[in-house]
Parts: sequence; structure tokens; C-alpha cells
Amino acid sequence: MPLLVIIRHGQSTWNLENRFTGDVDVPLTEAGRSEAHHAGRKLSGYVFSRAFTSMLARAWETLQIVLQETGQIDLPVSKDKALNERNYGSLQGLNKAETANKYGDRQVEIWRRSYDVPPPGGESLKDTAARVIPYYDAQIRPLLQSGEDILIVAHGNSLRALMMNLENIGRDQIAGINIPTGAPRVYHFDQDLKILGVNYL
Repeated sequence: MPLLVIIRHGQSTWNLENRFTGDVDVPLTEAGRSEAHHAGRKLSGYVFSRAFTSMLARAWETLQIVLQETGQIDLPVSKDKALNERNYGSLQGLNKAETANKYGDRQVEIWRRSYDVPPPGGESLKDTAARVIPYYDAQIRPLLQSGEDILIVAHGNSLRALMMNLENIGRDQIAGINIPTGAPRVYHFDQDLKILGVNYL
């Protein structure tokens, strides 16, 4: 039976600084690299057919560390901007606490967690899903249907959009879901891609 593992990249420099990162290409911290190594060790024994990641360095480096730890450094990898983090528009680079002081906690929470309200000049989760889900359906789902085991390393919001689709999570419920950095989430499917089980390692 096929399985899918999704991993949010390890801690980035702007995660550490509590900044809105979005699709700005910032690197991992040393702690983020450590998280990636830990994730890879948790996946020891898993053998993947292919991996998918975004165009951003923090996801790419996380993936490379995971593949080193699992002994699969030569695994075929597809990189695509469809899996990039959502664009936070004019909030990108701003400190989250300072932004909350300026606009109010409630407004910032709406920008961060609502399904269809974008931050100024940026993408909503709905907008993010509009590129993630078609990419998944075209490029990844057929591989799972053929019985292959797949690894995706991407970002908090691109993976939340995918989780909504896979797990039939509602718009209100997804607002309360946060994907931890560097934590493999494993989906076990039957031959019809019905989820048999899902868990973090």
C-alpha cells in the first residue's frame, strides 16, 4: 500500500526572528538543520520512489539532509514553485509581534489563519490551495495510485492546504492547525487512496 510523508522544513532564520517569511528565500538555522537530521533519522527504513519540494532553499536543504540520513541522496527530486510558501505580501519581513501591535492581534490572526482573507498584497490559504492541489493531483497523486511511496518537503501553509484536501479538514478547523517544523507526518493509503492511518513520527 502506498504512503506519503510530508515534512515542513526545519527552523529558518526568520522563524527564529519571529518574522513573516512567506516566499522570501531565507536559510535554515543550525537548529533547523538539526531538526532536519532528526527527521531523517526518524525515517530510517523508509524507501521512497520520488521526492517533491518547493523552489525555496530552506525546504531544499531540509530535503537534502533527510535524504542523507536515509541513505537516499540519489532519489529523483522534483522542485516546483507550486509548493512554495504562501506570499505574505507587504507583511513579509515584518516582526509578527510588532505587526500585531500596529494592526491588532485580531487582524493579524485573520491574515495568518483565515482561509480566504489575504494579507495586504499577498495570498490567502485559499489562493495557496489553488496552486498546491492541482499540482498534487497532476504530479503526485498518480504516483501514489501506482503504489509508489512519496516524500514532500515544503512549508507550513502549502502543507496545510494539502492537509485540508487529503483529510477533508474544514475552513474553520484548519485555522487551528499548525504544522511543526521538521516533523514527518505519514499518510498510509489503501489502493484507492483512502487514508488508513495518519500520524507524526
